[in-house]
Amino acid sequence: MIALIFRAARWSAILGGVILASIMLMMVVSVAGRVFIFLGLSPIPGDFELVEVGTAVAVFLFLPWCFLRAGHASVDLIFIHFPKSVQWFIGTLSNLLMLVFWLVLSQRLWVGMMNKKEYFETTFILLMPIWWGYALCMVGAVVGCLAYFAKLLIDFRLAKYPKGWAHDMTETS
Repeated sequence: MIALIFRAARWSAILGGVILASIMLMMVVSVAGRVFIFLGLSPIPGDFELVEVGTAVAVFLFLPWCFLRAGHASVDLIFIHFPKSVQWFIGTLSNLLMLVFWLVLSQRLWVGMMNKKEYFETTFILLMPIWWGYALCMVGAVVGCLAYFAKLLIDFRLAKYPKGWAHDMTETS
C-alpha cells in the first residue's frame, strides 16, 4: 500500500509537470499570436483562465511528491542540535498537524467544488465550469492526504519505505 501511495505521488507530480509544460507552450503560442497579429494571428482566447486553473492544479499535484522527497524549505539551525528522539517527535507532530490541515483543506475544496457545480459557475471567456479545476485539484489533495498518512505510518514504524527508496533525506529518526 505504501509503495502505491509513493507511486501515486510520483505520477501526480509528473502529471503536474505535463500540465505546467502545456501551460507554458500555450502561453508562448498566445504571446506569439499577439505579436504577429498583423499577420492575421491572434492570442488564444481565455489563456489567462487556463493559466489560473492549470497553475492551481499543478501546484496541488506537485505538493505530495515534494513532501515525500523532503523538498519543502526548512530552517534547521536549532533542530539539528536536538536529540534524535526530539527530532522524531517534532517531525512526527508536524506531519500529524499537516495531515489534519490537508484533511480540512480537502474537505473545504470538496465543499467549494460542490458549490461551484450546484450554481453552474463558469469562467468568463471560455465558459468552462469552474468545478472542473476544483475536481482536478482534489486529485492532488487526496494524494497529499495519503502521502502524509503514509509518512505517519512510517514514522510510527507501522510501515516501511518502498524498496529502493532513498529515505535517508526524509527520515527524521
